[in-house]
Amino acid sequence: MKLSGSCHCGAIHFDVESKTPYPYMRCYCSVCRKTTGAGGYAINLMGEAGSLQIHDPHKVRKIYQAEFETGLSPAERSFCGQCGSHLWLWDPRWPELVHPLAAAIDTPLPKPPETVHILLESKPDWVDVAEGPDQGHFQEYPELSIEDWHKRHGLYENKDTS
Repeated sequence: MKLSGSCHCGAIHFDVESKTPYPYMRCYCSVCRKTTGAGGYAINLMGEAGSLQIHDPHKVRKIYQAEFETGLSPAERSFCGQCGSHLWLWDPRWPELVHPLAAAIDTPLPKPPETVHILLESKPDWVDVAEGPDQGHFQEYPELSIEDWHKRHGLYENKDTS
């Protein structure tokens, strides 16, 4: 599925192919939470890094790497340098993948059959997490990858998307 996205001010537009377009996973880690400025979590999708096309005619894109006590994270978070919108994350440890934020996607996304909440150990007390049979809760990362979750639910788009 081709995903098209943009920042709030329109200075940056991007396209990426995704076989895993369901926005089912909410990440509560401090980096995602603070860099998105959203309701206590971020929703990251997964795309094919080789298909990422960036339209940034004014060269305003900025990259942020989180710094931890153990050192600088290799993960690169891309933002619009004008409006501050967080657009995607790319990590050289998995160079074939890119993780656009669902909030930056303009393409209508499919509704997931369940929601998975991850890194709840970092969730602030003011954030409520939904309960119920269609809600998964994990203090850390779940064993099931984004790709495997889509496959388990029969939602993986295993076809040529070009």
